[in-house]
Amino acid sequence: MGHSLLFDNLIKPHILNKDPFLIFRDGSSVSYQEFFSLSKKISQFFVENHISQGDRVLFQLEKSIYGLAIYAACIMTGTIYVPLNDQYTLEETKYFINDSDPKFIFCNSNRAKEIKKLNLKKDTSIYEIDPINGFLKFNIDEFKELEDIQTVNSDEIISFLYTSGTTGKSKAVTLSHNNLYSNAISLKKYWHIQKSDRLIHMLPIFHTHGLFVAINTAFLSGLSLYFFKKFSLSDLVEVLPKSTLLMGVPTYYKRMNESPLINKELTSKIRLFISGSAPLSSVDHQEFYQKTGHTILERYGMTETNMNTSNPYEGERKPGSVGLPLPNVQIRITKSNSKIPLPSKEVGMIQVKGPNVFNSYWNNNQANQESFTEDGFFITGDLGYIDQDGYLHISGREKDLIISGGFNIYPKEIEDLINNHPNVKESAVIGRKDEDLGEVPIAVIVVDMKFKDQVLTDLKNIFQQNLAKFKVPRETKILDELPKNAMGKIQKNIILTLI
Repeated sequence: MGHSLLFDNLIKPHILNKDPFLIFRDGSSVSYQEFFSLSKKISQFFVENHISQGDRVLFQLEKSIYGLAIYAACIMTGTIYVPLNDQYTLEETKYFINDSDPKFIFCNSNRAKEIKKLNLKKDTSIYEIDPINGFLKFNIDEFKELEDIQTVNSDEIISFLYTSGTTGKSKAVTLSHNNLYSNAISLKKYWHIQKSDRLIHMLPIFHTHGLFVAINTAFLSGLSLYFFKKFSLSDLVEVLPKSTLLMGVPTYYKRMNESPLINKELTSKIRLFISGSAPLSSVDHQEFYQKTGHTILERYGMTETNMNTSNPYEGERKPGSVGLPLPNVQIRITKSNSKIPLPSKEVGMIQVKGPNVFNSYWNNNQANQESFTEDGFFITGDLGYIDQDGYLHISGREKDLIISGGFNIYPKEIEDLINNHPNVKESAVIGRKDEDLGEVPIAVIVVDMKFKDQVLTDLKNIFQQNLAKFKVPRETKILDELPKNAMGKIQKNIILTLI
């Protein structure tokens, strides 16, 4: 039997493990042994269909056991897992197929029919999966379990994850076995994840948070997951008393804050609430603490780096901060994209270096050259500062920075002021082109319309009292809701088309 860093540490220890791995909404479950048996059969199917190490396997389907099983099969066969959001249009999907050039495509029957009409390479095979009934075109149980695991070096690629593409075409981030393992082992230790934990999993599995953070730490520890297709408050209420961990995004916690069902008694068994993928407001932090007695742990990561920092499990968790660098991860704040470090509390570009950081974008030399410094730090595109205690604070994306009349405006500073208003549900501050000043800030808020006039009056006063004149939003617009991606990140580029 061959070996690899991920197989040896994430899979091999559980080949005969009869403990539950996935627990579904109806109460049924799949053990680790059953899960990896399925993965080894899929691996054998790969081999019999002449897939080779380094070939890409594209998966685009609603959340199910098969997405995880094919990921595990890629580990066993040395192939590259390419998960895609199942909500992408055909035109978007076409781009990803052409870019990644997969050997296999797994999707539902409707998408398969659409893809077959595209001008694909002859050696690309399409296989249909029904999330309920399984593989449609063949019976996977007819295949024996793979015995000869592919030996793979730790620096070989295990997955392509595509960036959100909010500023242009999505780029394929190439993640190695070592990138994923080093991050998983750090998070397991840092968050005290153990076999006795019960993790509530409502995140998508085409994203680093729901796939690699959650699943890889589960594999390492042998814990059980309550596995849901998507976030549901009623499902959450049902399993909270039986669980110890929740990995979520700010939207989850906003919904929990709004619910009268969430209280200290219901959450008493949870030892850790984790939030990431988008900033969590200090108001939401405080409300959640008042409702539950729990301080949410925020962390900072991105597709290219996995997780970089985390508030501590033991010690102070600072609202508004994403915590301290994880073991073996270096964080520095620099002036623009240079190597010049900035003093404490001064906002600059966040750069990161460590075993968690990817090596390159797929087939994109220009992006690779622009994304790394000469001394090997990845230029994140995020702006932030490090406080006197070494905690990292995110000020926003460089692309969100508003430059008005030569002055820098950081939207998050204004958004934090707005979100502190009790009748504002959420907000975004964006830059609108201005002939005189280049850009001017515009505030966009979501508010109960019965409070509209009072909120607008209050915000006008708040801006005047707390902001320099050049930072004051020229207008405050109201929307029913702010557009977000699957991970709860506000899509400011879309807002511009709505106001």
